[in-house]
Amino acid sequence: MDIRNIAIIAHVDHGKTTLVDQLLRQSGAFRANQQVAERVMDSNDLERERGITILAKCTSVDWGEVRINIVDTPGHADFGGEVERILSMVDGVVVLVDAAEGPLPQTKFVVSKALRLGLRPIVVINKVDRPDARPYEVHDEIFDLFAALDASDEQLDFPTLYASGRAGWAVEKLEDERRDLKPLFDLIVRHVPPPKADPDAPFAMLATTLEYDPYVGRVLTGRIHSGTARVNMPVKAIRRDGTLIEQARLTKLLAFRGLERRPIEEAQAGDIVAVAGLAETTVADTICAPEVSVAIHADPIDPPTLAMIFSVNDSPLAGREGTKVTSRMIADRLRREAEGNVAIRVRETEDKDAIEVAGRGELQLGVLIETMRREGFELSVSRPRVLFKTDQATGQRLEPVEEVTIDVDEEFSGVVVDKMSRRKGELREMKPSGGGKVRLVFLAPTRGLIGYQGEFLGDTRGTGVMSRLFHGYAPYKGPVEGRRNGVLVSTADGAAVAYALWNLEERGPMFITPGTQVYQGMIIGAHTRDNDLEVNPIKGKQLTNIRTTAKDEAVRLTPPIQMSLEQAIAYIADDELVEVTPKSIRLRKRLLDPHERKRAQRAAEAEAG
Repeated sequence: MDIRNIAIIAHVDHGKTTLVDQLLRQSGAFRANQQVAERVMDSNDLERERGITILAKCTSVDWGEVRINIVDTPGHADFGGEVERILSMVDGVVVLVDAAEGPLPQTKFVVSKALRLGLRPIVVINKVDRPDARPYEVHDEIFDLFAALDASDEQLDFPTLYASGRAGWAVEKLEDERRDLKPLFDLIVRHVPPPKADPDAPFAMLATTLEYDPYVGRVLTGRIHSGTARVNMPVKAIRRDGTLIEQARLTKLLAFRGLERRPIEEAQAGDIVAVAGLAETTVADTICAPEVSVAIHADPIDPPTLAMIFSVNDSPLAGREGTKVTSRMIADRLRREAEGNVAIRVRETEDKDAIEVAGRGELQLGVLIETMRREGFELSVSRPRVLFKTDQATGQRLEPVEEVTIDVDEEFSGVVVDKMSRRKGELREMKPSGGGKVRLVFLAPTRGLIGYQGEFLGDTRGTGVMSRLFHGYAPYKGPVEGRRNGVLVSTADGAAVAYALWNLEERGPMFITPGTQVYQGMIIGAHTRDNDLEVNPIKGKQLTNIRTTAKDEAVRLTPPIQMSLEQAIAYIADDELVEVTPKSIRLRKRLLDPHERKRAQRAAEAEAG
């Protein structure tokens, strides 16, 4: 059977899932009366909510004599290693763009990767039936984006379709009759080349994604590079340098057919399949026939650059909201995550109740914590710390550095350059990118970027776009300034009182509302000065028998600062933790007892002095 392998690239809410549902429906992949949720691609709740695809997924549709394998791609830089490997499986990309919003950052990040790999994109301008649609201007914006990303002449000569994924039609010209998605199917078959694969050579495939299945164990997905795969055939797995990992048999061969993974007996070169039966093999390894000795080229997995300590929640409010609270449950869950997620590494610390988790970035670790929280876990997490290396030759301390590409309006470029230089970022490139915007490229230490995203969005009034990629390790760049302010720490247990919070407002902004349960050592607000201040948020007004004027009775509070999980993780200092439960995110001191905190501080000062 003829095969086409394509990836679909789109920003959040540009209609990718809906379009894929329609492709499956119109190709007969499921019955007209079959109940299908919007689950084909973004199957996990977090992906739907945040509008980011975290895990790459595959599906396939048959169109006439051609099987079209469709791969969904993560669009965020924390999953950047994943994107490059996914795109190496496909021979074409469909870039889906909203007819009103135009191309947005997530689209841009993945498009730049696709263009660099030499893929020729098909552009689909979706939702052209929106009242605020501006399809022709968006078409020009896409052309400008491709040009800014240094696309070749061949890539700039891209075919365009106008579509409505929800209504299930696509047309070459807006005035054409709007029937179905046949123009899109035909264009994919015509424009995307069949996979370059040698059916007569020995079997070889590159493992691109890995997941853990409770029934069959580790499942590796990838494209068959050459030869034919058959169930029970003997295979071996080799690393990028050709060294042997293990020898095994393919116990299961699964192909993507519509919404399901179906067991098949054999698969040909060029097809995308999932295999089971390998215990040690991971992403970027080559699975091949015993006689093959050279590994397929693969991008190495980006090394983890940040680590956080996950520990048991030991606050006075522990166990009230979650069901999974023990260190054993937390450790088992993290080990399971590390089996399926190649970018995460887990190790035990000296403290038996805590586990260190290393990953690619704040977003990736934030997604893991949020997922666990929804599963009923309660835990405490520390501030992320950067993983340093030592240069073996010189003994120099090395730290991870990222390439940061920022697109901002010209008026905000000054503040961005200033903030990035304070965070030890080096400006490498500054050029106008059209429409009053400037593109800035920095090399900045990962340390300096922790917590910068929120500040950056504030500085650029939400208009700036920042994408980060791991660049390499470089000599340590010296201290980076952290949070300048201290915090307000509760001295009492109980429910916060409006009158007490009203009195504390002049000390700094609050993080809690009246009625919030607080405990000794919990952080309830920011201090306007640089030291921590211990305060009592449950102290009510001393009542007397003398009536006061009515205006004295009404307490007007400023709305508190509500932090998201990522903001809380970025905000805390080294001696603080974020307490995460299914319903709450609280900030607290690592040591809740004020006397213990003072002792620890004196010991740290003595050590430093």
